[in-house]
Amino acid sequence: MSLRREDFEDLVTRALAEDIGSGDVTSLALIPDSMRSRATLVAREPLHVAGLSVTQCVFEAVCPTVEVSALALEGQSLSKDAVLMRLAGPTRALLSAERTALNFLQRLCGIATLTAKYVAAIEGTRATLLDTRKTTPGWRVLEKHATHCGGATNHRMGLFDRVLIKDNHLAALQDASPNPVAAAISRARTCWPHLVVVVEADTLQQAREAAEHKADMVLLDNMDLARLRQAVRELSGKIKLEASGGITLDNIRAVAETGVDFISVGALTHSPRAVDISMELEALP
Repeated sequence: MSLRREDFEDLVTRALAEDIGSGDVTSLALIPDSMRSRATLVAREPLHVAGLSVTQCVFEAVCPTVEVSALALEGQSLSKDAVLMRLAGPTRALLSAERTALNFLQRLCGIATLTAKYVAAIEGTRATLLDTRKTTPGWRVLEKHATHCGGATNHRMGLFDRVLIKDNHLAALQDASPNPVAAAISRARTCWPHLVVVVEADTLQQAREAAEHKADMVLLDNMDLARLRQAVRELSGKIKLEASGGITLDNIRAVAETGVDFISVGALTHSPRAVDISMELEALP
């Protein structure tokens, strides 16, 4: 998915207001208003790129005359010491924007980098990696863009774009006839005939019921490898199968090798490590 400026401009404005407030007192005290500098944003470790347009927006929001040149592409894999971006402009502006710009860039590159590791771990299997709604509030479009940059497939932007019948929905329908899964699918189809319907299954019986009543996909929640393989043996070709819950870099390959169609991983967005990127500044004569 590609980012539009309208996806993040307000967020950038709020982030800068939070950081700069009434003024960058250090730069105002130390740096002459007329001073100009150039700077580079440098990868201090190998990474996958995401968030360059957001980073550019931060610098331009602080000072429209800052010159920004991206030297990398979204989704690109970079080695240590590679330059992501060159900047030139008023020194005060570069310094005032630095932290906010890096906060966005380091986190989004961190998500893309982690995602790429998960994608590499299942290479050669039939499984597709999916992201989730476990995103930072207000950052969903940015973070899902970053998972896409890392090679994942964006999955369910919100509660509005597909039906996901979860365990608590089924608990609320525990007395429905003929069973909660069948009743939930029927009601969902009646209300939203054009939307994909997914059922979260805690048991193989629920997965069988989801297939029998023509859900589009079943989410096999926190199932061990033996139950995943059993679900694939019984249901592959009848319904799309997604594994979810407890997926890590250590076990995702084994999960993929069970034969499921999709694997969703919340850790892509709820537990990434910000990668190390620094801004190196040089004053111009």
